[in-house]
Amino acid sequence: MEQAAPKSSLRLTLWVLLVVYILNFLDRQILNILAEPIKGELGLSDTQLGLLAGPAFAVFYAVLGIPIARYADRRSTNRVSLISVSLVIWSGMTVLCGFAQNFWHMALARIGVGVGEAGCTPAAHSLISDAVAPEKRASAIAFYGMGVPIGTLLGLLIGGVVNDIWGWRAALMLVGAPGILLAMLLPFLLRDPRRFGLMKGDSAPEGPPPIPVGEAIAEIFTSRAYVLLLVAASVAAFLSYGKGLWTLSLFIRSHGMTTTEVGLIGSIVLGISGVFGTWLGGWAADRFGSINRRHILTLPAVGMAIAAPIQFLGYGAPIWWVAGLLILVPTILNAAYYGPAYACVQGLVRKELRAVAASVMLFGQNLIGLGLGPFIFGALSDWLEPMAGTESVRWVLFGAAWLGFIPAFFFWRASLRLNAELDQKG
Repeated sequence: MEQAAPKSSLRLTLWVLLVVYILNFLDRQILNILAEPIKGELGLSDTQLGLLAGPAFAVFYAVLGIPIARYADRRSTNRVSLISVSLVIWSGMTVLCGFAQNFWHMALARIGVGVGEAGCTPAAHSLISDAVAPEKRASAIAFYGMGVPIGTLLGLLIGGVVNDIWGWRAALMLVGAPGILLAMLLPFLLRDPRRFGLMKGDSAPEGPPPIPVGEAIAEIFTSRAYVLLLVAASVAAFLSYGKGLWTLSLFIRSHGMTTTEVGLIGSIVLGISGVFGTWLGGWAADRFGSINRRHILTLPAVGMAIAAPIQFLGYGAPIWWVAGLLILVPTILNAAYYGPAYACVQGLVRKELRAVAASVMLFGQNLIGLGLGPFIFGALSDWLEPMAGTESVRWVLFGAAWLGFIPAFFFWRASLRLNAELDQKG
C-alpha cells in the first residue's frame, strides 16, 4: 500500500509544482495572443503561424518526452533536479523567441521550448502520485493541471497588454525570465519522495533494473482502458489547442478587438473558466469515483457532449460579449477531463511505469493535439479564405465545435472498463 507524504510537505510540493506548470503553459501558449502581431511583423501565413504554435514545439516535446520519462522512472533519478533543468531550458528558449527575425529563427526557438518542457509533466505526475494517497490522486493531479488554464490566462493578460505597450518581443522576454530564477530555487523548495524516505515501503535505495522503453510501452498498452483514454485525450487536445489559438484570432478579425481587449476577454473565457473546470473535474472524480470508479470519467464524457452545440452557437454569435458568454460554459466542461484522465493513467499501471504512462499520453496529446491542431486549423483557414474572407477562421471553428462528441464517446467507453482494470492493478 502507498502512503501519502506529510501534509505540510505535500502542500508545498503541489503549490510549487503548480507554479512550475503555470510557467510551462505561460511560455508555451503566449504565442496565441501574440500570433497576429508576429504574423504582421514577420510576414507569416496562417499555415506558418499554425506550424509555430504546433509542430515546431510539439514534435520534439512528444518524441523526447518518452525517453526522458523513462529516465524519471529510475529509482536513482532525482525528479526535482530533472524538472529544474527542464525549466531553465524552456524559459531561456522563450526569451530567445523574442529575438527572432524570421520564421526559421522563431521555429528553432520554439523547438527549444519543446525540448525543455518535455522533462516537466511526466516527472511531476510521477512525483505527485508517489506523494499523495490514491483516493486523492485525481484532485491532486487536477490541482497541478490548473497550471494549464492559469498559465493560459496569464499569457493572455500579459501578452495582450505588454504587446500593446512595448511589442510582442518584450512580452516573450518578460514571461521567460521568471522561470530561470525559479529553477535555481527549485532544489531548495522540493524533495523527491522516493529519495528522502517519504514513501512507505521504499527504504531500499535501489529496486530491480528498469525494463527497456519498448517493453514498458508494450505493458502499458495491455490496458484497454488506457488505450481508450489515450484516444480521448489526444482528440480533446487536438480540439483544445486548435480552438485555443484561433478563437483569439476570431475575436481580433471578426469582432475588431485589440490584443489587450482579447487578452482580457480571453483570460475570463479561456482562463478563469478553465481553472474552474479543471478543479471541478478533479473534485467530481474523487467525489463520485468513490461511489463507483466508472464515474471518475462521467463528467468528461457528459460534459464534452453538452459543450459541443453551445460552443457552435458561441462561434456564430455576431456580438463579442454574447460569443464570450456562450464559449465560457463549454470551456468549463471541456477542461474537466485533465485530473480524471491522468489520475486513471497513474492507477492503470504499476508505479515503476507511471512517468512513462503519462509521457505516452502526453505524446499523443502533443503530437496529435498541439502538433496538428493549430496547424490544421490554420491550413484550413487559408484554404477557405478565398470563399470566406476574414470569416474563414469562424468557418473552421464551426466544424471543430461538433467534433467534441468524439472524445466524449471515448471517455464513456473507457469509463466502462475502469472498475475491472483498476481492481486488477490495485
